[in-house]
Amino acid sequence: MSDLVRDVTFKSSAKNKNIAAFETGDTVSVFVRVREGDKERVQAYKGVVLKLQGKGASRSFTVRKISAGVGVERTFPFASPSLDRVELVARGKVRRSKLYFLRNLKGKAARLTSELVGLKDENKAAAAESEANA
Repeated sequence: MSDLVRDVTFKSSAKNKNIAAFETGDTVSVFVRVREGDKERVQAYKGVVLKLQGKGASRSFTVRKISAGVGVERTFPFASPSLDRVELVARGKVRRSKLYFLRNLKGKAARLTSELVGLKDENKAAAAESEANA
């Protein structure tokens, strides 16, 4: 019986290639496939990762964003077929694994210290290019 459970879990937890490596406190853009009638489109959901939970096929993450002044949290399973891709926007500097305290903060107090990922990569590329030219 345990072999059957392990086989099913292993097959369903096949790693999605379009998910960037991220941690709690990072700002991510989650692109979700949405069905409307017989059409399908991809919708972006950008926010801060509050928590990562579980392991194996049941692993999931929760993203929080502020929409029209109201906090909205959404939990996404890693193995979900509706998950198109996840892109890392910024790395957050946090010292906790669960950021539930952000629920009680409002406005500027709810911001985390973060570093944009794209700018850091561009700076490295520019530095490597200038060294090659020198």
